[in-house]
Amino acid sequence: MTRQLPCVAFSLLFAACSTRMGDLGPPERPGLGTAWGETRASSIYHVSFEREDPGRPVAVATLYYDDGDGVRALAGGPAPWDGADGGILAGGALRVHLVDARGAPLPMFSRGGRQYVEGRHGDRYAIEIQNWSPVRVEAVATVDGLDVSSGRPGSFDRRGYVLDPWQTFRIEGFRRSMHEVAAFRFGAVSDSYAAETGDGSNVGIIGVALFAERGAVSPWLDHEAARRRGADSFPGRFARPPPRDRAW
Repeated sequence: MTRQLPCVAFSLLFAACSTRMGDLGPPERPGLGTAWGETRASSIYHVSFEREDPGRPVAVATLYYDDGDGVRALAGGPAPWDGADGGILAGGALRVHLVDARGAPLPMFSRGGRQYVEGRHGDRYAIEIQNWSPVRVEAVATVDGLDVSSGRPGSFDRRGYVLDPWQTFRIEGFRRSMHEVAAFRFGAVSDSYAAETGDGSNVGIIGVALFAERGAVSPWLDHEAARRRGADSFPGRFARPPPRDRAW
């Protein structure tokens, strides 16, 4: 009996430690996600809109968001905030950014071709889209990988909001009906709508795809897009002399 007691005591201690470690579960993911917030009034109505190219938007805005520490980690260093001028697309014809509950732009900056936005836990926000062109556009938006209208995984095939020329529009939440939305609120990743509906793998990203209307593409926008698509980053092999070549 004296030889078995230490073994029994060790086994009981090991079992107790295993139980306590198992109770901890996986660690909570740090940073922000977007929760299904309170119900807010937001009425819409159906309009006719045929896309110029159903599978190819004229512009796509992608915004990465998190709290201050998370944004700095994403960007790989301190955040030099640009102010509200980030998110300008299509040669200046369109603009997408995030605003707080008062309509003020959230801190935003660019690095490495990406746009980063800082949010604060518990704050309400909206996606503001500005159409500075003379034609209508359709905006299809996703939050954390979910379509803001249907709550299903985002896709170019889903329909969105139609903006008139020169219109500014705010998407304030996930659409509950033709007259209400569930407000966008920054919260813990585990409380995000995406995580609660089964897939939190895309938490922290907001996308807006903008489509042109068939037969109504602005010549200025179309020509500008064509010029930019045909731009060459290495247009010449050798330096050319200035108009007045000086002989030294």
